[in-house]
Amino acid sequence: IFKHSHKICLLSISNNYCSPKLRLFASKAYKPYKRQLYKNRIIEIMSESVNKSANLKIGTHDGRFHCDEALACFMLRQLELYKDAQIIRSRNEEVLSTCDIVVDVGGVFDPNIKRFDHHQKSFSDSLSSLRPEFGTTYDVRLSSAGLIYVYYGEEIISSILKKEAHTLLDKKSLKMIYLMVYEKFIQEIDAIDNGVPMFDGEPTYSIYTGINSRVQDLNQRWKLTKEPYDSDGQFRKAVELVGSEFVGKILTYTESWLPARSLVEQAVLNREQYHKSGSIMYMENHCPWKEHLAQLEAEYNIEGQIKYVIWGERDADYRCQAVPVTPESVICRKFLHKDWRGLRGDELEEVSGIPGINFVHHNGFIGGAFNKEAVLKMAEKSLLGDYTD
Repeated sequence: IFKHSHKICLLSISNNYCSPKLRLFASKAYKPYKRQLYKNRIIEIMSESVNKSANLKIGTHDGRFHCDEALACFMLRQLELYKDAQIIRSRNEEVLSTCDIVVDVGGVFDPNIKRFDHHQKSFSDSLSSLRPEFGTTYDVRLSSAGLIYVYYGEEIISSILKKEAHTLLDKKSLKMIYLMVYEKFIQEIDAIDNGVPMFDGEPTYSIYTGINSRVQDLNQRWKLTKEPYDSDGQFRKAVELVGSEFVGKILTYTESWLPARSLVEQAVLNREQYHKSGSIMYMENHCPWKEHLAQLEAEYNIEGQIKYVIWGERDADYRCQAVPVTPESVICRKFLHKDWRGLRGDELEEVSGIPGINFVHHNGFIGGAFNKEAVLKMAEKSLLGDYTD
């Protein structure tokens, strides 16, 4: 290890694992004529860094646990500083005062002293209130998971992507992933922990298989069994359970959602080259597009302009889909021509006057053709059709 210490240090530097002191000593150790002088100090500094992480403590409450503090603890341990930190579960303030960071207990929210509880009456913060640069949309009251995400989220995402996917995002992409993970994962945990309803009124049915429910199921059952209950062991399972899903979301949005957005953006920018109306968009490579299109239209200030999206499934198989009014809606901005709906094959060709057209769904949201010319004609005639449904 002494013989190759300069290589070890350079590897550490390239992965941002070292302190400024280690970076200084590593650069000097690389010079052969000074290697012997500095190698012992390099190893000493590296050991100090590892020991510091191992000696740190993350505090949270004991007893019945919930999804938010399990995720908060997992996220903290993705950071280099806390990667080997011990998790201390207690409600005793004397014990908590020995911890380096405390989540979901203690009745104090103060990031300056690393206290992140949300239960106190005075607390009402949301992502939007603490990070106003992201707008006013995210107004759900934060849980301990949301608090840790607000203050450390970008660093946590970067650490996970570096470790799991060997990926480094640019600033714009990191912001998009940060907001997507909050909106599609963290916000749900915040809302459920704080008792925020999804909507007014009573739901038709309830969901019992979500991540919050599965974490709850790891708590002690009311009917005691003969075997002793290991609360800390079960909490560790909860941390790993919610953590694995959190990592999965980050990887999905980075490796699938983000590349799809680039493809949709290119199609949006090229739409007038494909059709002069600007209302028909062609995608060279088909991918999930509805959510991306809605976001991009807002960004480019062209909301509602694109009526149809065309793509090829494979050779001799093309699709034309009407754009919904929202990504989740079944109502479209302009359905395919009403006279074609539910028709197929020769009958559809005769009624539409388009050779190569082969089907239109009975509600008019999608249709198909055997070639690009036919599928474009389908969109053009529908665009000019005098109907509103």
